[in-house]
Amino acid sequence: MSTANETTVTLARPRVPRIIALIPARNEAERIAAAVAGLQAQTRIPDEIVTVTNNCTDEHATRETARDAGSWVLDLHGVRGKKAGALNEALDQVLPNLDDQDLVLVQDADTVLNPQFVEHAAGAMRRKVGAVGGVFYGEPGGGLLGQLQRMEYQRYAWEIARSGDRAVVLTGTASLFRVRVLREIKAARNGGRLGGGTSYYSLASLTEDDEITKAVKTLGYRTMSPAACTVTTEVMTTLPALWAQRLRWQRGALENLRDYGWTRVTAPYFGKQIMMGAGALAFALYLSFVALQLAYLGALGVNPFWTAIGAVFVVEKVVSVWHAGWRARLLASVLVVELAYDLFQHAVYFRALIDLALRREERWIAT
Repeated sequence: MSTANETTVTLARPRVPRIIALIPARNEAERIAAAVAGLQAQTRIPDEIVTVTNNCTDEHATRETARDAGSWVLDLHGVRGKKAGALNEALDQVLPNLDDQDLVLVQDADTVLNPQFVEHAAGAMRRKVGAVGGVFYGEPGGGLLGQLQRMEYQRYAWEIARSGDRAVVLTGTASLFRVRVLREIKAARNGGRLGGGTSYYSLASLTEDDEITKAVKTLGYRTMSPAACTVTTEVMTTLPALWAQRLRWQRGALENLRDYGWTRVTAPYFGKQIMMGAGALAFALYLSFVALQLAYLGALGVNPFWTAIGAVFVVEKVVSVWHAGWRARLLASVLVVELAYDLFQHAVYFRALIDLALRREERWIAT
């Protein structure tokens, strides 16, 4: 029973953040429909899906396919800076209509999100989390080369899970950002706290996703990659295409470290690069030792200690790709094929180092 003096107090419900999805796409008519469909199938469907076409040369096929799939289209022409430039232009148009607590999803056109991605990514936006990156897996196909990439991506996911779901890179395949953080990044660049230009994404980096990860962390925010935030992305089907992709990734990572210098944020990344180089040198020395032994003795001796070390190495290789299926386990147990793939990766690493040392022209290599 109520009295005349009673006052009814209605507590306002917290506003649910809006989510805007941006899909930068250039000549992606064959894949853009699947990317849009993946967003429409989310358990938390973005409030708007915008395909950002930039300097397309496919007679408007990407634009029309995206529109037919149910996406808004922002058709850009003459924008410099490749993907980063297109995203900067799109964010300048989208962000004025959003509040600080709203979210922006940036997704590649060759990627399909699992149906729970957006829901789990938004749920991971806890205190001091500025952005959430996806955990990417390779699409089927591509023969042996495709299988090796899927195994590599499976190990990357395994390492993220072991680190407590902390994102190493806010992958360009799919990442969710707080609007407030994006605004802070632009303000920090204009204020001189961050390099890379005067906008959200750096136009000076070959790997804009790696660079913006360091920008988010430098501003004091955490980055996460929850295990549930998985995406499926394309694999390279030829060695030249894989070489071009990995050289861009490696060169971009090294240049970003050069530009940021040694800081609390970059120290682990420097450590990873140093360990990568040390591992590549150790592997090269080991292969040289084996070759010399074969040349002078005609056979390899059996050392119980090194045999045991090798067995542990094989077990680790198999366990880390266990969830990738029996083909991955079998290939990992054989070992020799993956050792050849490791040599390929080491060659990319040293080529990137040489290019950086010689200050060869930086080029964004399309993949």
